Amino acid sequence: MMETYRIVSSEDHNTLVKAAYEHRGYTSDEADYAAQFAALAAVHGIRTHNALKALHLDHLFGSVTGGCVPGAEIEKKPARFKGSETWDARKKLGQAVAYEAMDTCMKLADEYGIGQVAVDNTFHYLWGGGYALYAAKKGYIAYTNCTSTLAEVVPFFGKTPTLGTNPHTWAFPTSGAIGFDVLIDWATSVVAMGRVQQFAREGKPLPPDAAVDAEGNPTTDAKKAKALLPFGAHKGYGLSLINELVGAFIGGSLPTIRGHHADDDEKQTTCFYFQVIHPEAISGGAFAQGRDQISNVKAVLSDILQSGNENCLLPGQIEADFAKRTETAGGLLFNEKEVEAFNEIADECGQPQWDLAQLPICQS
Repeated sequence: MMETYRIVSSEDHNTLVKAAYEHRGYTSDEADYAAQFAALAAVHGIRTHNALKALHLDHLFGSVTGGCVPGAEIEKKPARFKGSETWDARKKLGQAVAYEAMDTCMKLADEYGIGQVAVDNTFHYLWGGGYALYAAKKGYIAYTNCTSTLAEVVPFFGKTPTLGTNPHTWAFPTSGAIGFDVLIDWATSVVAMGRVQQFAREGKPLPPDAAVDAEGNPTTDAKKAKALLPFGAHKGYGLSLINELVGAFIGGSLPTIRGHHADDDEKQTTCFYFQVIHPEAISGGAFAQGRDQISNVKAVLSDILQSGNENCLLPGQIEADFAKRTETAGGLLFNEKEVEAFNEIADECGQPQWDLAQLPICQS
């Protein structure tokens, strides 16, 4: 179904987003990271984790409440293992931490074939796919997961939300084989809470068995949804549990108190994990019929999408297609409700509103 968008220039978008973060006390560098990442999300059509979600989370759990500390400096712990680093983010802005962590992983992978960074005391980094794609576009295989700010997901067979939406993200440098990078990026709930908020704004129903209301009953009404359900029943539950366990090994504390920022001796922060693999580090070199690594990847994907599977999509294809639409439009695409929300942010930080009547229309 065609949707109507307004076209906003990247410059206007980034100017407003940067101003909003600086208005809340963030440094110029932090605000630049926030604007850069918000634009990346918008380019790929990630409307659940764009600047609106980022600033909303900051208001609820970040700079206003002490969950994120503008200007904080990362403490990098002494490294015992050559390909690994552990950091204490000290509640620094998640986007700034994540970009630096992925850059570090790539440098480690260049030297050791694989690099990983584990980060404690973090604040929400938003769309994990953005950081993995950032590495994939530079030729690396990348993975990240995190623990979510709030326990919003009910475990399999349970009634009480005690898990985060806890996303997993993989990206593979497949542009040379198929024209875009494969991106496998999902929350471990049926939908992310950002999607619920989007559907509530737009008056759209949720899919069945995605959420429960305040009494624990399944609901498709986004405005009544109070907790989420794991996708794939026990499978999504198990994948969500992985994030909680990785976070526990890093130093994260109880999922049901994250994001509350109580003044006690517990920790209410999240954890990040990043891993980058240099493709040459896993190449056995023995590809059939004289193929090289990238042509072998192309052959494998072609075999998967052979006759009868022509209509199947590869993960990341929708995001790549939206990025092409964005490029064709010559600016970032937002619907009218999103423009209205951006104008509220403009009022908050003393920036000029976007004139809806002057923004070009794009049907996509």
